[in-house]
Parts: sequence; structure tokens; C-alpha cells
Amino acid sequence: MGIFGKKVGIDLGTANSIVFVEGEGIVLMEPTVVAIDVNKFTVIAVGQQAKEMIGKTPDNIVAKRPLRSGVIADSRVTEALLKYFLNKALGASKFFKPEVMISVPAGITSVEERAVLKAALGAGARKVNLLPEPVLASLGAGLPIETSSGNMIVNLGGGTAEIAVISLDGIVEFNSLRVAGDALNEAIIAHMRRKRGILIGEQSAEAIKMKIGSAVKVENPKQMEIKGRDVAGGMPKSIKVDSNEVAEALKLPLAKIISAIKEVLEKTPPELAADIIDRGMVMSGGTSLLKNLDKLFARATGVPAHVADEPLFCVAKGTGIALELIASGERTFTKEISN
Repeated sequence: MGIFGKKVGIDLGTANSIVFVEGEGIVLMEPTVVAIDVNKFTVIAVGQQAKEMIGKTPDNIVAKRPLRSGVIADSRVTEALLKYFLNKALGASKFFKPEVMISVPAGITSVEERAVLKAALGAGARKVNLLPEPVLASLGAGLPIETSSGNMIVNLGGGTAEIAVISLDGIVEFNSLRVAGDALNEAIIAHMRRKRGILIGEQSAEAIKMKIGSAVKVENPKQMEIKGRDVAGGMPKSIKVDSNEVAEALKLPLAKIISAIKEVLEKTPPELAADIIDRGMVMSGGTSLLKNLDKLFARATGVPAHVADEPLFCVAKGTGIALELIASGERTFTKEISN
């Protein structure tokens, strides 16, 4: 470690952010949410504490997600968020500025890239490396991306779904779409309003998706009770929902992800496509935990689909692996920017 401070990897996600510290592994996972007092422009809470305030705050307090679809929507707030993560993750060793590796969407523009750099340097990083999420997810999922064979990763986060074919440490083909976990929640909210006449919030939709959600209809659907507000009367109301209804609600957003996967497969050079058909696609990111999603993708594309181990942590683990590989001089992935 010495004088230079530790190396820190951050999976900066639209919904959740995960922090990896060299020598310690994953130290922190919190929602990417910041609560701000708009009158004083001060940060009141960050992470889990702030997430619990969403939809429940008085007028002067706004709980917001500084990232939209994996891209910085508010740089000052993102800086506050990164500062909180670095302080919390590094504790006493925060006096030495850390070297930081941050995941960014593969389709990021140079303007968006600069916003991430600015926020990270402002939050106290000494040196910042940015790497595309699909590359990091593949490293974290243990794919042999340094070889000349074709590796397909489908990284499904909160804000974006990124599908990429990677060979020799580089992205050969990719597609990035802003349909992922958040869009699934929105689809559930819309379905409940339209079909069942009940208004539910984002957190309830997320709970339905995680507890009983399924990507395809099943024989013995699970049920759960949900509470919300009656659309017509405005009074509280509770109803029972089952997995098959959720599958119905999710049909459209999932179809969009499937067509993006097909598009990448169609553009992939035939030699690499042959590898992918043999090996299958690997799914990472929190949204890949939706029940039966692997079955749906395999059925729709004819390519086997496997969910990575600990899919939620693939990108964060990848930041750690990439930091080590770069430090040892074994592999170079990226341009890096120093403060």
C-alpha cells in the first residue's frame, strides 16, 4: 500500500453501487441514492438510509438517484456519493488518495466519461481508471476474455442492459439499452394500475419482482399480497398477485432485451459466434436473478444461457481483478487519467 493509498474499485450502478477495496474484497453495497435538503443544498443521507426516504419525504428533502441509465445525471450529487463511498470504504487510510477503478456503460460518450472523471477526482481519487461494464462483468464472472475465443456477456443492471461479445480483452460487438431492472419495475407498476386498478410504488414493484417474479409463465405460480391505493376511490386497497401475472407484465421489456441480444449475435463474426453457441451466454447483474430469465433467453435465441456466480458482484469483482492485472503489468485495458 505504502504512500500511495489503496486501490478501490467501484461498480457505479444506476440502482446499487458496490465498492471493492484491494486486499479486503467487497466492503460495501448500497443503493445509489442521495437525499438532499434543497434549501441548503446539503447532503442528508446516502445509500440505504436515503433509499428508505424515497417517496416519503417533506418538500424540502429530495431523495434522488444521481445516475440515470448508468450515466451521471447530476455531477455534484454523484461527487457527494463517491466521497461517501470512499470515506466509508477506506476509513483511517483515507488520508492517502486512492487509485480508483470505476465501471462505465460500454456506450458512454466522451462528455459522460468526463463527468465521471470529474466526480471521482472531486471526491478525492488520485488516479481514475474507467473500464466498460461488460469487460468488468466478464472478468468477475471468470470468462477467459484474454483469449481469442468469443465470450458473450449479458449484464443486466438497474438502469441498463449491456450485451457484449468480448475477445482478446476488447469488445467486438455490443449493444446497450436502457431497459433493465428499473424498466421491469415500471412495467409492473403500469400493469397493476391498468389491469388491477391499484397504484403501487417503486419499492413494492421491486418486492413483487424479487419475491414472486418470473420471466415465463409457470405451472404452480407463487402468490403474494400487495397493498396500494385504489385508482378509482383513492383509498388503500390490498390484492393478491401471482407469478404468471408478473410474467405477463414483464413481457414487453424482456422482449426488448431479447431483440438486443439477437442483434448482437447477428453482428458477431461467425468464428466467434460458433464459440458462443458452444459455450453459451453468461448473465450477470442483479436483474439476471429474475427467475427463469435464463430459460427465456435460451429458448428465444437458441443459445444456452447461464447465470454467473454471485451475478450482483461480477462487475465489482471485475474491478478488483482489473486493478491487479493492470498493476502487475500483465494486461492493459484502458486509458487512465491522473489527478
